[in-house]
Amino acid sequence: MEVSGLVWTLTIVAIVALLAFDFFFHVRKAHTPSLGEAARWSALYVGIAIVFGIGVWVFGGTDTGAEYFAGYVTEKALSVDNLFVFLIIMASFKVPRADQQKVLLFGIVFALIARTGFILLGAALISTFSWVFYGFGLILLLTAGNLLRPEGEDAHSADNFVIRIAKRLFHTTERYDGDKMFTIENGKRVMTPMLLVMVAIGGTDILFALDSIPAIFGLTQNVYIVFTATAFSLLGLRQLYFLIDGLLDRLIYLSYGLAAILGFIGVKLILEALNENTLPFINGGEHVETVEVTTGLSLTVILGVLAVTVVASLLSPKGKAQNAVNNARRHATAYVDLDYEADPAEREKIFARLLEEERVIKALPADVVDDFRAKEAELVELVRRAHAEHDEFVNRR
Repeated sequence: MEVSGLVWTLTIVAIVALLAFDFFFHVRKAHTPSLGEAARWSALYVGIAIVFGIGVWVFGGTDTGAEYFAGYVTEKALSVDNLFVFLIIMASFKVPRADQQKVLLFGIVFALIARTGFILLGAALISTFSWVFYGFGLILLLTAGNLLRPEGEDAHSADNFVIRIAKRLFHTTERYDGDKMFTIENGKRVMTPMLLVMVAIGGTDILFALDSIPAIFGLTQNVYIVFTATAFSLLGLRQLYFLIDGLLDRLIYLSYGLAAILGFIGVKLILEALNENTLPFINGGEHVETVEVTTGLSLTVILGVLAVTVVASLLSPKGKAQNAVNNARRHATAYVDLDYEADPAEREKIFARLLEEERVIKALPADVVDDFRAKEAELVELVRRAHAEHDEFVNRR
């Protein structure tokens, strides 16, 4: 599929226009999106990506279209995994709910710029050295292994090395001033925690790109498809964050699904590298005949693994319990922290969600509830505080 300079220009202009629209019409004025708003805009961005993919299928052919959709679905799944980390980071830094949109949009723009650089670098390496596929395949296999090991999740926490470095380099105030990155304190201009959060999000995005870009190059080497699939997977990520915020913890098997997908693509890359082998210490520098993994098979495997992962997670009693406990902790913390959410109407919504999560926990089997109370004494106290503050708030009205 040959892509002209004009098509490249129009594509980039369209993506920048979508980001600008997102900022001026949604993010510029700080607010907490409703579930309906998040759902509508998430559907719109997914719809745009699908329409674009149909266009690629029509004008580029079946194989190219399948490559785009395989890349888009894979990158979207990896982006959902990224949301876990964004959620943890913003909870750790206690970013006010209404200002989280700006942090997310910054993260999306930074990720797009960083990944574009990685894409261009990856394309240059592939065109020069065919053995790069061995390296990409190894990276994906190692990443898949790390996703299966609890001790391999350092990058998926609010205390990975990027954040630790940022905390040492940037000394900020203890309080936020809306979504400003600088404020005046004791007559001096100082940095707010918002800047530190954005550095943390941006740095973590770079870590994500290290497995994201090899994954999509394992599905297609067409730079235009790699770029557009990556860009459209990132667009709408802000809305998706608010849409599935309460369901993220329910996807307890997502890491296993992503590990299977990355492992599959890693093997595919190594098979392709063997087919084009030039390394003298492998088969004397000659090509090795291997099984060809078609784009159609790749798309089928990716969709199948994701479907099984999501269904298994949603049906799992363990997932239901973990989701209720984690969300109860999050909403209880949000309710007692006025800096996080001071709007009375929004606080009522948060408290209503907390009550629903308490009902779910109480409906669990007796042994699970007893185990929960034994292990979550801190959470029980936090929920008690939320109830006390809510009673006080009701009595004041």
